[in-house]
Amino acid sequence: MSGLRFALVTTFYPPYNFGGDGIAVQRLARALVRRGHHVTVIHDADAYEALSGTPPPADPDPADGVEVVRLHTVLPTLSLLLTQQLGRPVVNGGRLSRLLGEGRFDVIHYHNVSLIGGPGVLALGRGLKLYTAHEHWLVCPTHVLWRHRREPCTGRQCLRCQLRHRRPPQLWRYTGLLGRRLDHVDALIALSEFSRDKHREFGLARPMTVVPGFLPSEDRTPAGPPPHPRPYFVFAGRLTRMKGLADVIGAFREGPPADLLVVGAGEEEPALRALAAGSAAVRFVGQVPARAVAAYCRHALAAIVPSVGYETFGFVLIEAFREGTPVIARAIGPFPEIVRRSGGGELFATPAELAAAVRRIAGDPAYRDRLGRNGYAAFRAYWTEDAVMPQYFAVIRRVAEAKGLDRIARAVQVEAA
Repeated sequence: MSGLRFALVTTFYPPYNFGGDGIAVQRLARALVRRGHHVTVIHDADAYEALSGTPPPADPDPADGVEVVRLHTVLPTLSLLLTQQLGRPVVNGGRLSRLLGEGRFDVIHYHNVSLIGGPGVLALGRGLKLYTAHEHWLVCPTHVLWRHRREPCTGRQCLRCQLRHRRPPQLWRYTGLLGRRLDHVDALIALSEFSRDKHREFGLARPMTVVPGFLPSEDRTPAGPPPHPRPYFVFAGRLTRMKGLADVIGAFREGPPADLLVVGAGEEEPALRALAAGSAAVRFVGQVPARAVAAYCRHALAAIVPSVGYETFGFVLIEAFREGTPVIARAIGPFPEIVRRSGGGELFATPAELAAAVRRIAGDPAYRDRLGRNGYAAFRAYWTEDAVMPQYFAVIRRVAEAKGLDRIARAVQVEAA
């Protein structure tokens, strides 16, 4: 097979990232390299430093074969504000035009482009173009459909909502710019059926193809001693209101069948600690490396995923399945389609249903083991790199054939089969 040249364009990329989308782009880049393709990642390092207020953690570029181009400017705050407001790469526009416009890329794949260039960057460069919706940025100025920072969005109140999120309103969203720039993109990818349908509900007219998120095929945590001396359930994620942890703490306050380990940090931590005060069963672990999170999942009775907002996918669920661990997930967003397809857990809608699921899984080892086996089998079948990459290449092949790009279609023919 003749390798293709890919450009992955994104705002965040490890170690200049807060999680989620940056890590998913890194997984894709490495998967492409492993299959003989050349990958250049172009990302905006200023965005991470401006939003975090600190330099990235020390993490030298790994020897993974991925070429990384980091954009820096002498006026990072101004650069980001202009992009956010005008919807195009003002300060970095010239460099992005040169990087993407030289015609050296067969495939340009856009990811989270909100601060690297907004919709304007979608028009730059030549080649087959894809866009993956890691968030709901295409239809939501705050990316997450979390209205007024307190509830899932059921209808547009965008101006008030942006102010509640402490973000300046984006002028370009009222000009039709996004629709015009999306005309330059050949295929839009959603990570779940729910996300595809939610984009349509909020006005995106373009069709989307579902290609789910994935984890490396051989990446299960090695067996080792449990990180906690007592049986426990685990929550792993950022401690924000949208993650819904308050309901879980309530289920463990009085007479719980096991402990609850809270792995992560965030703005809601003081309020959550206050809510858990007096409960010996609730333990706050803090932020830990990804490998340690996997170890906490592997030895848990179940991973609890209580988000109250609209995720685009459920990486926490498939990370638990990879370890053979059941999940208890709120029946919202993409979680129902993942849990029902896997048979690897339970869904809940109320605190009472959550408490009942906790008791069932803690009290029935055979049932718990069956859920864990189901989840692991489904992970192997649907959400590994080897299972998902053929779907990704099938999208490229379909577009290439439609555009008469025979060389690109032939290059991915075997992998798309």
